[in-house]
Amino acid sequence: MTHFLVSDKNPKGFKLEEVLAAVRKDILYRANKIVDDARPEARQVLDNNMRILQLVTEAIHIAESSTRLLDKAFGPSQSLYGGGPRIGAA
Repeated sequence: MTHFLVSDKNPKGFKLEEVLAAVRKDILYRANKIVDDARPEARQVLDNNMRILQLVTEAIHIAESSTRLLDKAFGPSQSLYGGGPRIGAA
């Protein structure tokens, strides 16, 4: 069973890109809190967060691509209505 993502056992879950976008928003919120802190530790954490944001944004684009591919090939997900997975084993 998945905890966050849509699956046959969690039909009310989120798309991967939705979870990643929420994480990105949280990182931006936290980064904004330390943006004016000039201490070296804060600078390093901010730099790390900026790198993580780039990677998360790239992951969002990849996840969106997968969703578009599945939607085009198999139509919208029907898991919310009791439908099975569009690909893979149930």
